[in-house]
Amino acid sequence: MRIGTWNLAGPWGEEHLASAMAASRGLTFCSSILPWRSCGNDPWVGARQVDKTEAATATLLESLPQTDLVWGGDWNHALTGREYVGTNAGRAHLAKAIDRLGLQVPTTGVAARHSQGLSIDHVAVPADRRVISAERLAASNLSDHDAYVVEIADPA
Repeated sequence: MRIGTWNLAGPWGEEHLASAMAASRGLTFCSSILPWRSCGNDPWVGARQVDKTEAATATLLESLPQTDLVWGGDWNHALTGREYVGTNAGRAHLAKAIDRLGLQVPTTGVAARHSQGLSIDHVAVPADRRVISAERLAASNLSDHDAYVVEIADPA
């Protein structure tokens, strides 16, 4: 992993230039920025947002570990309800990736910072872990995105 370039590479496999990954305490943590409607073509592949989302999730599925993964970031898609930022087809690609990775997304129902819709920022945790809490913490003085905190129980 090269710090500062948002580069996921090394022993985990294929690069995804809008992700960073680290391992700690038996878990692998990955943070990804996924395509948004007005994003350009670098580092994205595809003509439309849905194409770029499909390509990015396919690359990540080749790279991310299939167990003990916490995957989050600015996914630019609400996972339920009305879609204000992403696309329904892009949401379907994310749902497929979440299912294939054996994850649950406790931030799915958390409200967005703005009054419309649900969060486009997410934290996904292993489906076999018990979720204790999931919450949004205001970070308006730091970023145009808030912080999302998910607490999970240690495995039995």
